Amino acid sequence: MRPQGEMIVTALLEPQSVTTLSAPQWDLLIRQGRRTNLLARLAHKLTQSGLIDAVPVAPRNHLNSALQLAQRQEIALRWEVACISRALEGLDARPILLKGAAYAMAGLDAAQGRTFADVDVLVHKRLLGRCEARLMLHGWQGTNHDAYDQRYYRRWMHEIPPLRHVRRGTTLDLHHAILPETARTKINTSALLETARAIPGHSGLNVLQNTDMVIHSATHLFHEGDFEKGLRDLFDLDSLLRQFGDVTGFWQQLVPRAVTLGLTRPLYYALRYTTAMLGTPVPADIRAQAEVGRPIAPVIRLMDACYGRVLRPAHASTAQAGTGVARLVLYLRSHWIKMPFHLLAYHLGRKLLVRSRAAESTQTAA
Repeated sequence: MRPQGEMIVTALLEPQSVTTLSAPQWDLLIRQGRRTNLLARLAHKLTQSGLIDAVPVAPRNHLNSALQLAQRQEIALRWEVACISRALEGLDARPILLKGAAYAMAGLDAAQGRTFADVDVLVHKRLLGRCEARLMLHGWQGTNHDAYDQRYYRRWMHEIPPLRHVRRGTTLDLHHAILPETARTKINTSALLETARAIPGHSGLNVLQNTDMVIHSATHLFHEGDFEKGLRDLFDLDSLLRQFGDVTGFWQQLVPRAVTLGLTRPLYYALRYTTAMLGTPVPADIRAQAEVGRPIAPVIRLMDACYGRVLRPAHASTAQAGTGVARLVLYLRSHWIKMPFHLLAYHLGRKLLVRSRAAESTQTAA
């Protein structure tokens, strides 16, 4: 059951519910929508349902503005993807688009009303250097020049430091895996790369196959340490599962594919929390199969307590006792499962020292 204060969740799942809202309720709904990056998705949903004209003028203006911004961002995204494709042409890199860019270019429902901050691309590790060099020739440059951060990314992470285009200011994340090589979860990256499918009409560009797209989305969310966009990402999963669930064979292939990739735990969490919090229609036998990824009882109780708090609208109106503690626990967990303890202690210690020195410098300058 959803808490009564989660108006953005109720509105997205039950669009007809907005027809009875008062002016103060509309004000709160718009605020929650902005805070969760779901306002444009709500605008799309209401437009699709034929309800947008029934919305009072003031909130309707906010909704239409958010939807227009998302649509302009998608146009810009498509141009950016075309530029990336041209930059990598001839390398036989088979670039694979991930997350929002993949949803948009594949024409998936999850892209409707979705905002985009950057473009994520996955390539084979042996081609990483050549891809980076080619992108730099076409105007992308590294954004982080600190020697430690460069070494941290290139030695331990699953991506190089973010690249930013010198003219357009757009950001590109170039990956060679979906989790760091130091992560406790060991992924069959080769299997992920081998089964990517081409995007019709876009030569050289690929996306993950349906099952892998869901599993990657789950892996991204449930290895994350920052949940400002957590609810948005949970809705992404809900949308993917609803759409792919109508494709013949999808449900039967989902859990076996997670086993092959070594990602049964995040898939278990994805099915557990989408069904519990968003009512995603996952067949009972598939949820039973996904139990292969279930952690021990004390862990699942802790995760329920934490995710039940952080996968809610990040807004003061939905504040719940213990949310801050839950965020801290999941932040520390995200680092713990990404790297060995000695690297984790050194990395977090260094970050704390750098922040302390920056704070001291700011106080001195003031």
